[in-house]
Amino acid sequence: MLTFRYTARDAKTGEKVSSEVEADDEQAAAKLLRQEGLTPVDIKLKDGTSFNPISRITNRVRTKDRILFARQLSTLINAGLPLVQSLRSVGDQTESKPLKIIINQIIGDVEAGTALSVALGRHPRAFSRVFVALIAAGETSGTLDKALERIADQQEKDAEIMSKVRGAMAYPIIVLLVMVGVIGFMVVKVLPQVQDIYDGIPGSNLPVLTKVLLWVSHFTIKYWWVVLIALVVGAFLTTRWARTGPGKEVIDKLKMRAWPIGPLFMKLYMARFARTGSTLVASGVPLLQVLDITAEAVNNVHIEKSLHQAMEKVKGGKALSAAIEKDPNFLSLVPNMLRIGEQSGAIEEMLGKIAEYYEKEVDNQIKTISTIIEPVMMVILGVVAFILVAAILLPIYGLAGQTIVR
Repeated sequence: MLTFRYTARDAKTGEKVSSEVEADDEQAAAKLLRQEGLTPVDIKLKDGTSFNPISRITNRVRTKDRILFARQLSTLINAGLPLVQSLRSVGDQTESKPLKIIINQIIGDVEAGTALSVALGRHPRAFSRVFVALIAAGETSGTLDKALERIADQQEKDAEIMSKVRGAMAYPIIVLLVMVGVIGFMVVKVLPQVQDIYDGIPGSNLPVLTKVLLWVSHFTIKYWWVVLIALVVGAFLTTRWARTGPGKEVIDKLKMRAWPIGPLFMKLYMARFARTGSTLVASGVPLLQVLDITAEAVNNVHIEKSLHQAMEKVKGGKALSAAIEKDPNFLSLVPNMLRIGEQSGAIEEMLGKIAEYYEKEVDNQIKTISTIIEPVMMVILGVVAFILVAAILLPIYGLAGQTIVR
């Protein structure tokens, strides 16, 4: 994400406005400005700004910093402090340098007459569409403090669930890394020594498995730089492929369908959809806008497409429950409970109950996966160990057989 300095004309007042906006490129920056009702006049990359992969990580605003920002701002506004003074106080208290810089930019925009939601929207890397939409709804209804509190609650719940999912995925990843390390050590250090032993024995003939692993060993030792470059380039290209276009579609489909993580991610998506939807509806955001924002917040291209299709059906007069009822990307409980909420006029409460139910189901699914993964990983480790041991010991048995024959 890059920082651009811009000059634009307000479509309503005709006045010129100058400020900064974060975007991937000039076209994205212009699109953001048009969404805010501004006509771009001049957009330039801010001096000293350049693409730096390291800065993308170091300048990232952490979730806990966003939650603390929302809670502190809510408390100060509720206490009766003016918005700019509240923002200055929060900026002084925050320990996050990237967030402090962003808050100072927001203060400048607000002092120039820009709405808080618009000012936040100029920093999409720090504040999501859900965050901005809730702030806009709070400004419209005069309940900005409550909207900020809802944001903090929603983001805390989402962060808690994601932390549990990452925890469940950590064990198999660590085991796989250890396994790769052991294989690398055996191939590079142990197998060449085994070959030296057998080369000194006349009439020895190595098995195919041993020859294959020895070829891999020799290639890795001689062309280690090729292997290293291939791994780095492969990892980079795979990451890019997985984040955009067809790659993301494949990855997201695997998350939804692959065993044993499929049921876990489906319940996670349902919980995220319901929690985000409940928060937006409670803040008074119109249903169509709720669906549009939630589609992005779920972070799965297939569910996003389903929600956009549901939007068209809702525009045509269908109830939301009927619009997603037969959609395979939604678990059957969701439309059933939504229908009850629509009939009773309590969609917000029903979405909240759906979220609570699936959040508990995510916990149970994580426990189930943890129970399954351990024996599965042990079997995989056993198979790998068997292959390596067989590659080393099979020649010994072959030599022993030749000795007995002689």
